[in-house]
Amino acid sequence: MATVSVIDQLKKTQILELLEQGKRIDGRALDEPREISIEINAIPKANGSARVYLGDTDVLCGVKIQPDRPFPDTGDKGLFMCTAELLPLSHPTVETGPPQPHVIELARVVDRGIRESHMVDVTQLVIEKDKSVVGVFADIVVIDYDGNLFDACSYAATAALLTSKTPTWEMVDDQPSVVEGGEKQLPVSTIPVSVTMGKIGNNIVVDPNGDEWASMDCRVTITTDSDGNICALQKGGSDGFTQEEINECGDMSVKVGAKIREQIKSAQQEYQQNG
Repeated sequence: MATVSVIDQLKKTQILELLEQGKRIDGRALDEPREISIEINAIPKANGSARVYLGDTDVLCGVKIQPDRPFPDTGDKGLFMCTAELLPLSHPTVETGPPQPHVIELARVVDRGIRESHMVDVTQLVIEKDKSVVGVFADIVVIDYDGNLFDACSYAATAALLTSKTPTWEMVDDQPSVVEGGEKQLPVSTIPVSVTMGKIGNNIVVDPNGDEWASMDCRVTITTDSDGNICALQKGGSDGFTQEEINECGDMSVKVGAKIREQIKSAQQEYQQNG
């Protein structure tokens, strides 16, 4: 463990020295995310799916849509829920067992960004008010980890939801029954995009890779909708941001998010044209 600690400290020193020169360890600009690749319909039998590569981080999201009971206080709305799991093969530090706090946080951050943007119009997912609604479940699996799971998982979930198709149900004998030929696109109204920024020393970098992630003092994930409005924010790490730095991060999330949104839309359009 002592050897690993020394190596990590040496790497952080190298990263800091480069940042002071306005450079990053992988050659990117400070506000430049890694290359993004989006594969739609990666799980053909799911209601919707997408596989996203963010640099060497590789995640897969499958969407399952089925009838469910509404929450007691929201009988006029369908359900949306997001889960996340790291496969043991994704990184040497990942072990089997109950989800660790960082995995729970990952699922919640992705869930919140999509939910607070009102991407999925849950008011259109009601079979019969107070009795039966449609549940939409986005399940994310991390296959390979090299930093910044928040954004990779968010892009996979968003792309999967954008291209999801839902059956139509009607109540028959007080039970939901599928309407033949009633499949339709999941009702979505916006494209949320999260942008995660890490603070290393006095420098802020967009989309930290694995080495940068291990060297961060703190981080912030900001999600914007298609209109460029900030709809969710999550801060983590032991250090903090100044008001000026948070403002800078907000501006970067809008600017970088707009470019990534276009990539997600392009993947959606390509799938719809070829599918």
